[in-house]
Amino acid sequence: MLKSNKPIEIVGNSQNRIAIGTTITGDIVSEAGFRIDGEIIGSLKTSTKVVIGKDGKIDGTLECISADIEGSFTGTLKVEGLLSLKSSATIEGEVVTDKLSVEPGATFNATCSMGGVVKSVSAEKKEEKPVKIEKKEEAVENEKKEKSSGVTKKRKSANVGKKGKST
Repeated sequence: MLKSNKPIEIVGNSQNRIAIGTTITGDIVSEAGFRIDGEIIGSLKTSTKVVIGKDGKIDGTLECISADIEGSFTGTLKVEGLLSLKSSATIEGEVVTDKLSVEPGATFNATCSMGGVVKSVSAEKKEEKPVKIEKKEEAVENEKKEKSSGVTKKRKSANVGKKGKST
């Protein structure tokens, strides 16, 4: 029997493996990395790296620090660091990443947002920019004066030449 006084750190050095022929349906949250050669239907969230092998497939949402993809992914992909697509990769859906590397031969049919900080799916909200409306007070005052005096003028757009004359 082996006996050791050293503490075992499983989470930081371990990697989850989903083998060929395995299908997982549902939501997965883990601190450890993943090697996927099977199939996930649902969401996967991890604070480390995810590798999708040639036979691997994810249909759903993936959030991770970095990802290497050789297989197929369909859905929403959020990678805080580097997303690396190998020549056999097939991506469809929405991609948000800081950096993207695509080998020749990879299929990338997705909307892609790059740069800046990648927000988590639950915390991401679209920002609305305020619309600035400017009123031209002179034009409004002139229209009021014209209406009150009973004078109406037709305004024509004209091209103005170098000397200020209409052309």
